[in-house]
Order: sequence, then structure tokens, then C-alpha cells
Amino acid sequence: MSNPLKTEVIRLYKNLLYLGREYPQGAAYFKQRLKSAFMKHKDVTDPEKIKQLVARGDHVIKELEALYFLRKYRAMKKRYYEPEK
Repeated sequence: MSNPLKTEVIRLYKNLLYLGREYPQGAAYFKQRLKSAFMKHKDVTDPEKIKQLVARGDHVIKELEALYFLRKYRAMKKRYYEPEK
């Protein structure tokens, strides 16, 4: 793996690990799944394939952020608005 791609993969792993702290099924579950996903692709050496995997990881980051935002929105809505009957 070339140096720029290696730093990109490490950045992705750290960002996902940070976002996994608030995962609904628990941080330990998320960390285990994250590690297994990265270990599954540890032998990939093709730069194009690595770029595709990093792009997929960036998409997962966006999905997690949307999940957390939606959870916070629902909590605030529940606090400040009457429940619909």
C-alpha cells in the first residue's frame, strides 16, 4: 500500500472508531465489526480497489452521522412536541 493511501485508510479507521462510540448496539459491538471489516480487506494491494473501499467507508461515515442526527432529532421532538394521538 502506498503512503497516501495508507494514511487515508488510517484516517478512515480512526473516524469510524470515533463515530462508533455512540452506536445503538454498543461501542464494543461496533469496534468488533469495524476491526473484522478492515481485517477482511487487509491483503488488498490494488490502489483502485483501496480507493473504492475508502469511498465505501466514507459513505458509512455519512450514514452513521445521519443515524445519529435522526436519533437526536427524534429525542428533541419527543421532548418539545405533544405526542400525536
